[in-house]
Amino acid sequence: MSNVQNKTDVILIGAGVMSATLGSLLKELVPEWEIKVFEKLVNAGEESSNEWNNAGTGHSALCELNYTTEKSDGSIDISKAIKINEQFQLSRQFWSYLVSRNLIRNPQDFIKPIPHMSLVQGEKDVTFLKKRFEALSNNPLFQGMEFSDEHDKLTEWIPLIMEGRTLNEPIAATKVDSGTDVNFGALTRMLFDHLKSKNVEINYKHSVEDIKRTEDGLWELKVWNIDTGNIERHTAKFVFIGGGGGSLPLLQKTGIPESKHIGGFPVSGLFMVCNNPEVAAQHHGKVYGKAKVGAPPMSVPHLDTRYIDNKKTLLFGPFAGFSPKFLKTGSNFDLIGSIKPNNVLTMLAAGVKEMGLTKYLIQQVMLSNEKRMEELREFIPNAKSEDWDIVTAGQRVQVIKDTEVGGKGTLQFGTEVVSAADGSIAALLGASPGASTAVHVMLEVLEKCFPQHMKKWEPKITEMIPSYGLSLVENPEFFQDIHTSTAQALGLSEKELVFS
Repeated sequence: MSNVQNKTDVILIGAGVMSATLGSLLKELVPEWEIKVFEKLVNAGEESSNEWNNAGTGHSALCELNYTTEKSDGSIDISKAIKINEQFQLSRQFWSYLVSRNLIRNPQDFIKPIPHMSLVQGEKDVTFLKKRFEALSNNPLFQGMEFSDEHDKLTEWIPLIMEGRTLNEPIAATKVDSGTDVNFGALTRMLFDHLKSKNVEINYKHSVEDIKRTEDGLWELKVWNIDTGNIERHTAKFVFIGGGGGSLPLLQKTGIPESKHIGGFPVSGLFMVCNNPEVAAQHHGKVYGKAKVGAPPMSVPHLDTRYIDNKKTLLFGPFAGFSPKFLKTGSNFDLIGSIKPNNVLTMLAAGVKEMGLTKYLIQQVMLSNEKRMEELREFIPNAKSEDWDIVTAGQRVQVIKDTEVGGKGTLQFGTEVVSAADGSIAALLGASPGASTAVHVMLEVLEKCFPQHMKKWEPKITEMIPSYGLSLVENPEFFQDIHTSTAQALGLSEKELVFS
């Protein structure tokens, strides 16, 4: 059975944090536009945005060592760290705007202050961390960062990690108290509740099967209503594909030239979760180490205090794995199905280039529980197997494309907006830092797809996101004011407001 639905202004595919953010921005900018959302699962934020499927780090480059690289002359390149930090500040500003206007409530249910720390061992890495600290701590965005390589100070910061360590191995850490833990699942659900109150039509258990261009320039979606078994047809002037790993197959169905020569490489993840509240209580912070050689950037080991359902938990990971699925709820044929005549050479080139990554993933898949415990003991020497359980995290699909710098079949890390030349359809591909920079990424969608409206929208965007179009590094006093006001609006602790 098939029924034809009326056309609408905007269709958002996927009820994750990206669609929630884009929908919330559009409802503030053009409240009269009609928006429909289609999600194949039973609720919002069930896939990549779910709190169990990502690290929940408010990614602001305070602790992620892969955002600061050592150059050949020994100096530290902090440009990527600055970029990521500025992007996260946009998210904070938009969230605080929504909270201050009672559009979403109880920010403590999705954001909490938590120290962000980097931890390294061995003389070479201690030297690197000290240089990184010196490069970052002079920057206004990284004020308040502390460094220590003293056993007593580290024991005060990270008692669980320091317990049982010998004094002969050089070890050092940096700490920033203004870090955050973000429950992106809770935030996504709040944003969809807000959108529902603004008359956005949200259709759960509706799977988008096909997307085609109509003769009058609209996009027609063939949607399977899972409950009734009916096929529905919906048309819109603008479509956003925000289906996490499921975005690539839908983008390919659009047939737009921009969708060609792009592939996807799925990476799955596992976390270890502490089931002993006494152990979890001994640690407070997100502590990031250094990635192993050959590991993808999102596989940096970290020991995280998380707040899930307002309960303090402790997670360690991620351990990378391989699954051909593009979503946790996807199909084992996702990867094979994404290989098309126009991207097969791109995919093959990536296969040849990324032998190191493939080998690393195979090793990770083969890890026994005891081997995982050995990796955990590099962080917590006295960790006991019975205190830890395994949880499967979300699927991530890394973008593979041909680039001028990397050549054919280059694996991309980060997120990427792919849009039609006329701005009528856009898709978001990629992974980390993803959710943390959702506001920045959705502003990019607006700029690419609605250039004719941006001049008119700019005053409202600046009201919602005061640093839009500005460099915070070049305006340190403005950053200080914004950072303090967003912290107050989001209910973050006094300690979070203090810059040493």
